[in-house]
Amino acid sequence: GKGLGNKFLDDLMQAKVFIHVIDASGSTDLEGNPVDPGSHDPLEDIQFLEEEIVMWMYGILSRNWVRLIRKVGAEHLDIAKVLFDQLSGTGIAIEDIIEAKRTVDPDYNKWEEEDLIELTRNILKIAKPMMVIANKADLPNSAENIERIKEKYPNVIATSAESEIALVKAAEAGLISYVSGDDHFEILDADKLNPNQLKALEYIQTNILDKYGSTGVQDALNYGIFELLNRIVVYPVQDEHKYTDQKGNVLPDGFLVPNGATPRELAYIVHTDIGDKFMHAVDARRNMRVASDYELKDGDIISIITKG
Repeated sequence: GKGLGNKFLDDLMQAKVFIHVIDASGSTDLEGNPVDPGSHDPLEDIQFLEEEIVMWMYGILSRNWVRLIRKVGAEHLDIAKVLFDQLSGTGIAIEDIIEAKRTVDPDYNKWEEEDLIELTRNILKIAKPMMVIANKADLPNSAENIERIKEKYPNVIATSAESEIALVKAAEAGLISYVSGDDHFEILDADKLNPNQLKALEYIQTNILDKYGSTGVQDALNYGIFELLNRIVVYPVQDEHKYTDQKGNVLPDGFLVPNGATPRELAYIVHTDIGDKFMHAVDARRNMRVASDYELKDGDIISIITKG
């Protein structure tokens, strides 16, 4: 990429998903400088980053392309495997390449530059999905911009980080009752709030919570973790009868694990030594031993039994 630099893009490709936070109100330009509200189109920010990533990865795929195609034909190699080898180190699976390859002409000998760029774009959509966090959703122009962005990108979440911070701080001060992700809050003692604070809370309720259903911050985290990364939450415990660790803490830790993970894989996630000494696992809810290849479910409480 000419704009972002190869080192940045190389580091960026290690991510499993791309999360792009933008100023939905258009009050920040492409370089992050403040501008007049509405004078910048935030859609340009997303398109710029997307194009930089696509062209950077296209550069990797197209490197020595003619020689590679000759090698594929001469040695009867699988083109998907060759593409996979070209993209080694990017975290892209061969299954993603096979799926993306279905969107272009199956005869790779006919691929032109635009075909390879289209293939690159589709690989990224499958292997590295993008989530757009449209911040400052309460400001003028934001709603219209967010709708335009949603027409082009599927994973867009409207947020107001400033509103979330204000509500969390008010809750910590004991002024309101609020849980991140809720569509409302409860004022605990209106007498402790001055007119400006009450006005600010009313603004947040009307322009963010009523309009979007939440501040969007928790929604963005949940969507990124549970949908795009396809993770579930599992609770490992030492005592399956009390749901505690060795210190007596009830459900002390929740681990984010890949959907489909097994108890043995969970054991290694908790600690390498526990994985090495793994014998079997117990589903604490059912008080029943489960197979080592049992697929963990979201919310499972698992006791790992080890040797020695």
